[in-house]
Amino acid sequence: MAQSGGPTIRGVYRYPVKGLSPEPLERVELKAGETVPFDRAYAIENGPGRFDPDHPRYLPKIHFLMLMRDERLATLQTKFDDASATLTILRDGKQVARSQLTTPLGRQMIEQFLAAYMDEELRGAPKIVFSQGHSFSDVTAKCVHIVNLASVGELERAVGSVVNPLRFRPNIVIEGAAPWEEFSWIDHEISVGGAKLAVLERTARCAATNVDPDTGKRDMAIPSVLQRTWGHTYFGVYARVSQDGAIAIGDSITT
Repeated sequence: MAQSGGPTIRGVYRYPVKGLSPEPLERVELKAGETVPFDRAYAIENGPGRFDPDHPRYLPKIHFLMLMRDERLATLQTKFDDASATLTILRDGKQVARSQLTTPLGRQMIEQFLAAYMDEELRGAPKIVFSQGHSFSDVTAKCVHIVNLASVGELERAVGSVVNPLRFRPNIVIEGAAPWEEFSWIDHEISVGGAKLAVLERTARCAATNVDPDTGKRDMAIPSVLQRTWGHTYFGVYARVSQDGAIAIGDSITT
């Protein structure tokens, strides 16, 4: 049962480049059957890849640079400009690379930076990949990912330390729900702001959640704690946008 006042949106995020930093949003327009706009629109192949932009299909994350294995990515901060498709990369607040991802030269400049910065993690030359309308999600369906702050609080008690909810790469962070209430929404439709979402399944967690998203240090064992404490490794839920609408921080969630 929801706590007094009911659940609301605490944060909205997108990840324009798979494996790189989140971008907080105040408000976003959701479209039925789509992700948050520009969420995982780009990815970085780790050496020779199998992604074909003319025939895009889901590929497991092991084909790309990712936090589960490449925690050094978390030491970079990124900004993405929708209108120009320009990616800016910062390290410790200082710009280290900036270029337009829609041009071969622009992608090459970012790839050259990553080749030097991620040298030890690479299996070959990195390559930025993109295909119009494709999302490099960890699941085959186009979804949004929801994380409940009350569930984070329960995990913090089990871990004995503060847990940054961005470890779970959420699109929507909610507050005002009971711990684990989000699991009860599976196979149900919920109203979120002006949109409707069909909640599909719990999210199985991997070693990426062990990485501090601010420092890049692998300092926790979250899947192990989940398994030991609750008998599973699920945290957060995936949902499909079933009706167009805008969502914003502070919007109510109706179940």
